[in-house]
Amino acid sequence: MLAFILRRLIQAVIVMVTVAFISFMLFQYVGDPVVFLLGQDATPEQIRELRASLGLDKPFFIQFWHFLVNAAQGEFGLSLRQGAKVSRLIAERFPATLELALVAAFLALVIGVPMGVYAALKRGTFTSQLFMTISLLGVSLPTFLIGILLILVFAVTLGWFPSFGRGEVVQMGWWSTGLLKAKGWHHITLPAITLAIFQLTLIMRLVRAEMLEVLRTDYIKFARARGLSNRAIHFGHALKNTLVPVMTITGLQLGGLIAFAIITETVFQWPGMGLLFIQAVTFADIPVMAAYLYLIALIFVVINLVVDLLYFAVDPRLRVGKAGGH
Repeated sequence: MLAFILRRLIQAVIVMVTVAFISFMLFQYVGDPVVFLLGQDATPEQIRELRASLGLDKPFFIQFWHFLVNAAQGEFGLSLRQGAKVSRLIAERFPATLELALVAAFLALVIGVPMGVYAALKRGTFTSQLFMTISLLGVSLPTFLIGILLILVFAVTLGWFPSFGRGEVVQMGWWSTGLLKAKGWHHITLPAITLAIFQLTLIMRLVRAEMLEVLRTDYIKFARARGLSNRAIHFGHALKNTLVPVMTITGLQLGGLIAFAIITETVFQWPGMGLLFIQAVTFADIPVMAAYLYLIALIFVVINLVVDLLYFAVDPRLRVGKAGGH
């Protein structure tokens, strides 16, 4: 286990250094931050002074080393558009994005897993075929179209939910949450459903496929021969083994929800990191773009590491294989 963790940590460090290098290259080839900060009317003396104070007059690898050290500390300089520290902007927006992603992941799991199990156990029935049709629509429709349709039906036509914003939030130190207020839940419903639909259909189809595969295995046939009930076979044996690969995909999808919430946040004007990133791209705000890229990579690395450890702990075949030298 220790060797496994060390290997994963070394891989994580390599990935983060690579992402840091890519983020650093944004500063080199996407505009000059000095011009953005001082404007077009700056004198050559002002440009030289600011470039020296920012360390931009030093050799490439020294600049990259300083960038790497600062990135490890969560510092990415000042936003070129807002003039505030990028770390503060990210800290203000991150709770909203994480909250939206967690609610969407919860909906996808709570609804997707039972639908997948039902579609596998009752395949060929009308309800099972209906679930598969819905999943096909969920996979095919683009997220922005789903969001616009939900706004049209439930916000504009019926007036049940608001169409934008986060609603009322509670501030707990630097962290903010809307899940402790009724208006917060009211505002997060449509964005969370929009973000969850694709993941829900993906999980449903994956659970169905894995469940059908497990039900064909020999140990399920032996369990039936021993006279075990269908409930014990389906939920005590088949579902338990079905969820092992599903757990891996779901963990990585959580990172995807955080990274690709950009469209949902833009459609609903949700004040998260995705909306901040879109605004940064519009104004070529390189420090914010670099910080977003670095943070998303860190989230994927951490989630991947946690999923690998859980997979190692849940699947006894990995431990037996290591112990037996196979």
